[in-house]
Amino acid sequence: MSTTTTFLIESMAILGGLGLAVGLMLIFASKKFKVETNPLVEEIISVLPGVNCGACGYAGCSDFAERVVNENAPITGCPVGGFDVAKEIGGIMGQEVAEGEKQYPFIKCHGGLNCVDRFEYVGFEDCKAVMMLSDGEKGCSYGCMGRGTCVRACPFDALYIGDDRLPQVNKYLCTSCGLCITSCPNDVLAFAKESEKIHVRCVSHDKGKAVKEVCTVGCIGCKICEKNCPEQAITVTDFLAVIDQDKCTACGICVEKCPQNTIEAR
Repeated sequence: MSTTTTFLIESMAILGGLGLAVGLMLIFASKKFKVETNPLVEEIISVLPGVNCGACGYAGCSDFAERVVNENAPITGCPVGGFDVAKEIGGIMGQEVAEGEKQYPFIKCHGGLNCVDRFEYVGFEDCKAVMMLSDGEKGCSYGCMGRGTCVRACPFDALYIGDDRLPQVNKYLCTSCGLCITSCPNDVLAFAKESEKIHVRCVSHDKGKAVKEVCTVGCIGCKICEKNCPEQAITVTDFLAVIDQDKCTACGICVEKCPQNTIEAR
């Protein structure tokens, strides 16, 4: 047998031995340091939507399941799965779950085409990008920029920008995950319950004169709605009307009296 052949055989034997040793060490380590998973976690993961959107506030479905089991995270914490998934998790954890009222994202601004543009923006279609240029192109820096950041944040295609340059919500596709709300740089989106029928469609805190100069439907803080509400459900604070939905009976008087058509019934 030649010297070269002998060298190759010895080298292969050494490499094979090293491979075997490393393999045995990995097997030992996997057993030694194995983290036991609570079977309840696996059960909860199996009933979750598996979207891993993070709307629950955790890293993903697996993380949420572990938090429910080990840290008492709320079993209703998955907005995508809604009541049906919460009920299944409740069954696994031995907890009762009561169905809450449906709520969907609501656009608090009605500016859009009703609000003047201060300049013509040309660039990346993103609300945050627009606002980096002197608080945005709109005459009202408080309102919706209409560049679709919320639309792109929605993993369920439940939002789109309408002809009025404002976001529109498709309730049939919306899972109320809230990702559109957290993505809005101006906090124009918020959750509203189905039973809440009367809304102020403005977020500006500018004085009335300044509002009227840039927007035909903005709140001017005139307090007419506050004075005419029979339930005292409306207060004007810092030039903006705010509705206490717990007091509001949806009588519609404020809608009729508002000179700017800022308050709407839906």
